[in-house]
Amino acid sequence: MSYNICIFDLDGTLIDPKLGITKSFQYALSSFGIHEELSNLTKFIGPPLRESFRNFYNFSNADTEKAVAKYREYFTGTGLYENTVYPDIPEVLRKLKEKGKTLAVATSKVTAYADRILKYFNLDEYFAFVSGDTIDGSHTKNGKRDIIRIVLNALNLERKVPTVMVGDRKHDIIGAREAGIDSIGNTWGYGSRNELESNGATLIVDSADELYCLIIRENDK
Repeated sequence: MSYNICIFDLDGTLIDPKLGITKSFQYALSSFGIHEELSNLTKFIGPPLRESFRNFYNFSNADTEKAVAKYREYFTGTGLYENTVYPDIPEVLRKLKEKGKTLAVATSKVTAYADRILKYFNLDEYFAFVSGDTIDGSHTKNGKRDIIRIVLNALNLERKVPTVMVGDRKHDIIGAREAGIDSIGNTWGYGSRNELESNGATLIVDSADELYCLIIRENDK
């Protein structure tokens, strides 16, 4: 079976956001007197923003909101553009679109930020729909599930079209399962193969070319 709707995670799947995200976290934490090396902050790539501040630093709700505001102070002006597109991703997106696949993005980033990033890196033309979080974090209260469901409600309301979620972290895999669709874990991002396997990824790929072949399947070429 080939997939007709392909939903992509953004960070760790389409783009490498390491510098922008870690520097934004570093900036936010420094306002609380917490000084972290950038190399210690890669674990924050993927999970929802508020979840990271609460789980790793035991911030109260009030301090979490202050930290998020400081994070965005750096991110919106600078960090948003400190990304690189993974090699071969634009070509794979182009070929999938030419094959008639409908492509979408489901990200824990605020939707407006995701739109700006996709446009800045000339990826926006490939996607029919972008689903992200709200400024207040309401779409990530249940992990990634609700963000994925927004895509499904927009593009596959009756759930009759074969659909897959592609992502590099457990949040993508769990969210896809809870939303009732298959998942493909990609190993070039920030989640390990063990993380993807242990959380039930339907398939796992090591390259963009392998991803393309799995999505279209041999009989769809």
